[in-house]
Amino acid sequence: MNKKELVEAIAKKAELSQKDAAAALAAFTDAVAAELKKKDGKIQLVGFGTFYTAERSARTGRNPQTGKAIKVKAAKVPKFKAGKALKDAMNAKKKK
Repeated sequence: MNKKELVEAIAKKAELSQKDAAAALAAFTDAVAAELKKKDGKIQLVGFGTFYTAERSARTGRNPQTGKAIKVKAAKVPKFKAGKALKDAMNAKKKK
């Protein structure tokens, strides 16, 4: 699913216009990004999951074109851990 399809799904499920659904999605993603930029930023949505940041240490990588070793800097990266309700929904058996 891409962003356009997600906006359409939100609009249909919440009975909103696509413009309002796109604004709501943009507000959500902006809020998540702003919170994760903070020092100990974390967003916990009970039953859905938790957005948080982790530190990735510096390492040596390879340039895929030349095969030459390159240094990759340490970075702060976003992560997501699914909550129990989301995991259960993913593994629920479909009724026939």
